[in-house]
Amino acid sequence: MSSFVVEGGHRLQGKITPQGAKNEALQVICACLLTSETVKIHNIPRILDVANLIDLIASLGVSVEYDRDGTTVSFRASDPEPEKCKTPSFIEKSSRIRGSIMIAGPLLGRFGRAYIPRPGGDKIGRRRLDTHFTGLTKLGATLEYSTGINYYTVEAQQLEGTYIHLDEASVTGTANIIMAAVLAKGRTTIYNAACEPYVQQLCRMLVRMGARIEGIGSNLLFIDGVEQLSGCEHTILPDMIEVGSFIGMAAMTESEITIKNVSWENLGIIPDSFRRLGIYLEKRNDDIYIPSQTHYEIETFIDGSIMTISDAIWPGLTPDLLSVFLVTATQANGAVLIHQKMFESRLFFVDKLIDMGAQIILCDPHRATVIGLNRKFRLRGTVMSSPDIRAGVALLIAAMSADGVSVIHNIDQIDRGYENIDTRLNALGASIKRQ
Repeated sequence: MSSFVVEGGHRLQGKITPQGAKNEALQVICACLLTSETVKIHNIPRILDVANLIDLIASLGVSVEYDRDGTTVSFRASDPEPEKCKTPSFIEKSSRIRGSIMIAGPLLGRFGRAYIPRPGGDKIGRRRLDTHFTGLTKLGATLEYSTGINYYTVEAQQLEGTYIHLDEASVTGTANIIMAAVLAKGRTTIYNAACEPYVQQLCRMLVRMGARIEGIGSNLLFIDGVEQLSGCEHTILPDMIEVGSFIGMAAMTESEITIKNVSWENLGIIPDSFRRLGIYLEKRNDDIYIPSQTHYEIETFIDGSIMTISDAIWPGLTPDLLSVFLVTATQANGAVLIHQKMFESRLFFVDKLIDMGAQIILCDPHRATVIGLNRKFRLRGTVMSSPDIRAGVALLIAAMSADGVSVIHNIDQIDRGYENIDTRLNALGASIKRQ
């Protein structure tokens, strides 16, 4: 198990470019299973979760070819074998990654059957799969679940378009249903669909492949099934979670950095949410410039009550950034309530920040109140372990701003979502050693 040794107190200086979006990459890679022709994807992030998914679909017989830069990959699913989903090797690989569930829709749509082991992923609370399988069964599939081995089987002679009102706007659930519906017979209507930029990108890629989708960018999608799809080229957006992580990191470490090519129009409410913490940031063309700030003050609501920052379905604030907002608030002036609505275990890393000297009250599994120290007392270095991807980068930010040396164990969790993060930050002046 690898670790980071982080010497805090170093200010960063320079420019950094965000990687391709992890959550988009997982969706569009699975969509390659929908056609026998070549799909070429640019700006793929070189991170563990994506590498594991590529390895997973390659084990089904999909041809995978990397260009020289390693971020452009060509996929050709000319004759994949769904039965290989039953092999012990596939089951073991699938357990490493949550995104493996999204092969269900493409395999079902194209071959009429899919066998899916229970996927892995972050341990951040209950993450049910009902939305995925409820949608697929409404399209005409039958579902069997083997409780002893946590194994799902979905089959259909012919998927039929239908009206589907999702009980939750699940991003991966919406993606899975879309990928099955594009090859179903007739029209499928999906209401309360997730409409994050990742889902929009998936839909645009499918349209280039020949799919017929209306309502892209809204929570009401209309999909008219087609007989088959063709190949295409697709470029993944920059990762909004990494952009937000760099904003919080710059504020905490009093650094002056420029985040390049952020795709500002796809960041939604993220920049303004950081401004509510008092952080100054400036849009320069498609870059974000953040000056060195020795002080930032959390806003209150108009009536003077404490600010609340909470997650919500798009176009609300993504839950993946609440860990970063929480750690960034520890050195602000003022107080804020962080309300994590979606996952009941995602705030449990705050005990590690409290050990570092942060003033945090964990109200319940979903809410934490942060009393900003206004840099009067710096966090202190400590030894800790990364519980999941987003908490891991929040702990890294804390360690970079702290007095002394910190050790972060289990950094494979960070590597699952952040590409060569130590090398890239060291180039800006950080002191992070991998061991």
